[in-house]
Amino acid sequence: MRWPRPTARGWSLAIGGLALTVAGVGIGSAELIRLGLLGPVAALIGGGWLLIVDPTRGRHPLRVRRTVAPNPVSVRAPATARVELRAADASGRARLAELHLAEQAATQLSGGLTLRARVVRAPGLVTVTYPIHPTRRGRWPLGPLVVHRTDPFGVARIQATLGEQAEVVVWPEVAELAIPTGGLLGEYARVALGAHTPSSDDAALRDYREGDDLRRVHWASSARHGALLVRSDERSGLRPASVLIDLPKERGAIEWTVALGASMGIALLGAGHPVRLLGGRVTEGTVSIDPGTRLHHLREGAAREELLDLTVDLEPAPTELAAQEDLLAAARELTSPGAGVALVLAVLGSLSVATRGALAGVGDVTDALAVVRVPSAAGVERREAEHTLAALRRAGWRACAASPGEDLDVCWRRLLGTHR
Repeated sequence: MRWPRPTARGWSLAIGGLALTVAGVGIGSAELIRLGLLGPVAALIGGGWLLIVDPTRGRHPLRVRRTVAPNPVSVRAPATARVELRAADASGRARLAELHLAEQAATQLSGGLTLRARVVRAPGLVTVTYPIHPTRRGRWPLGPLVVHRTDPFGVARIQATLGEQAEVVVWPEVAELAIPTGGLLGEYARVALGAHTPSSDDAALRDYREGDDLRRVHWASSARHGALLVRSDERSGLRPASVLIDLPKERGAIEWTVALGASMGIALLGAGHPVRLLGGRVTEGTVSIDPGTRLHHLREGAAREELLDLTVDLEPAPTELAAQEDLLAAARELTSPGAGVALVLAVLGSLSVATRGALAGVGDVTDALAVVRVPSAAGVERREAEHTLAALRRAGWRACAASPGEDLDVCWRRLLGTHR
């Protein structure tokens, strides 16, 4: 149970009244004693009144409903939070009146700035609306609502929290990267996987299902049959792709790496490639789960959202040894018999000799492209990154250097223009 606390005025009245009371006792003045007792009594009456109108008390407590739209939201994309504080009966409306409201939000949602809210009051309802500006990928808390109220004399104050926390999911900020006509490698985007790729004239048709791309609708056949029909083999011959992400330790470089990897995956999805994400770690409680141990072949329609969801909780491995083990496991996965990987895109840092050798084998069995983070400052880390870049190129990768924080589209176009 929350108890009222005196305000500055309340403390002044109480202390001043007690001083007068002591003085009245000392000189034997009943009038001065009665006058002195007025201060403490007023403070007690104010506190008692606040207990009656305490917003957390009553048979029908105030109800809080919090929504964020859109949710999930991307870094630096606008979103709006709305909080509704509603009273169900007359006593609740009395507790709701004259409440002062304050909303709590993680600094990753407010950018460290004070939230400026619009408050609308109606009988039995208070609505608070304010914009949020996400600055970092992750899952961030919003709320609970902090309410406080003072008594009519201004001598006591009570504060409480109402409602539960809401969670705002923040995706990385991605760029719309263009896939060149004819595919990433200047070849056809289709490959013969055990059979010749059928022409569009031989496409089998099936009934339209919710979520299908309307560009796949075969309008002529749909008109003849009186129902929407789509080409069922529209994507059957497209090259399966994997996006490999090697996360560094620096926070800024982590976010840039995740954003570039997610942008690559979305570009591949937009071109029709089945995509999976490898690398990084997702922490759930005290258990670390490598998302690369599960294939994430993303469904059409929800593919973009699913891929972005996979990136929300990605964090680097806790140690350099663990990070190396993750990359070695990914290399084994990509080169294993029957892996079915025809295209690999990677965002990598400086690699150990063992990791370079393992990833060199990827270039032998599939088409592979990589962006290697090369620090701008001279030093050991820069030399190791340059050795990594040279080793990948010798192994048949198309690889280019980039600095964390660089424009993603510029980096992507440089990668596409790089030869083996």
